[in-house]
Amino acid sequence: MYDRILKRMQEAIRNRQYIMTLHAEEEMDDDDLSIFDIERIVLTGKIIERQKDQITKEWKYLIKGESFSNELVVVVAKLSVTGNLVIITVFKI
Repeated sequence: MYDRILKRMQEAIRNRQYIMTLHAEEEMDDDDLSIFDIERIVLTGKIIERQKDQITKEWKYLIKGESFSNELVVVVAKLSVTGNLVIITVFKI
């Protein structure tokens, strides 16, 4: 359903055109995940949900995939107006 968006996000990962919010970095550390896990999830995962941010009214997407240790993880991300991927947060499920 969101194939076009996911492809744009994957392209941003491949081109290193992404940023992690401080919150995402803290959650990644808390869950013992690496940046390579996050990249893998975006590159091989699937968008499971789209949400509208209550404050900015921008669309954000929940991407579910497996980390390198085979744990299910969700990456919450959006595409910025400049085309960069913004990783908002991550969490294990």
